[in-house]
Amino acid sequence: MAPPPGASTRRWIEAYGAGRFRITGEVHEGSVIVFPHRIEDWAPRELGDIDAADLAARLSSDGGISLLLLGCGARGAVSAPPAVVAACRNLEIAVEAMDTGAACRTWNVLAAEDRRVAAALIAIA
Repeated sequence: MAPPPGASTRRWIEAYGAGRFRITGEVHEGSVIVFPHRIEDWAPRELGDIDAADLAARLSSDGGISLLLLGCGARGAVSAPPAVVAACRNLEIAVEAMDTGAACRTWNVLAAEDRRVAAALIAIA
């Protein structure tokens, strides 16, 4: 998906799969956390690998994030892990869990609206 005309310096998720993401022209191997103006490598390979405290620390370092899109891999989760929800609630960040493809598409829509959103995306093999 190409960024809309006149887009800012925000990150755009152009492709995902085969264990990688192409974000604003750059290829990132493995899971990532996408913020409005930066990308961080992220270790989890599956939902159970998420360290809620580490994720919360990363989210709090950006300040102002109001929504976390949690891309849970090829198949979406019914809900985010309770520890992730609790950690985000303490930061006043809502969490929406879905499959990684849906999270990528949702990211692009919300980024185009200039929303304060982050996406924690587990790579799809």
